Amino acid sequence: MGQSHGRSAAAGSVFALVGDLGAGKTHWTRGFLKGLGSPVEVTSPTFGLVHEYPGGRLPAFHFDFYRVDSPQEILALGWDEYLDANGIIVAEWADRFPKLFPPHTQWLEITVARDGSRMLKAYQTS
Repeated sequence: MGQSHGRSAAAGSVFALVGDLGAGKTHWTRGFLKGLGSPVEVTSPTFGLVHEYPGGRLPAFHFDFYRVDSPQEILALGWDEYLDANGIIVAEWADRFPKLFPPHTQWLEITVARDGSRMLKAYQTS
């Protein structure tokens, strides 16, 4: 999951991931980085809040908003600088602070079906 998005992503792309615990947001990100051609081992940035992955055809910045209490914490991490870095942003738990995202953000909702399979719904907000 995520590889096709990684192969087609352009500089400045922003992906906002939404889904319950265990839905597959980090798994999607692993596939995404693989699609970018990155050899890195992707882990959840839950405690570090952001991981930087420079090894693919574009740099990627992987955020996790799960343990963040306010948008100011994200801004203090340099959110605006990351948006301007000409790389790609992937943010898990993005629905916690939707106003931080630019209009061109690709929103992806991952849900788990009763049989355990994952469903991906892509949408954009206005």
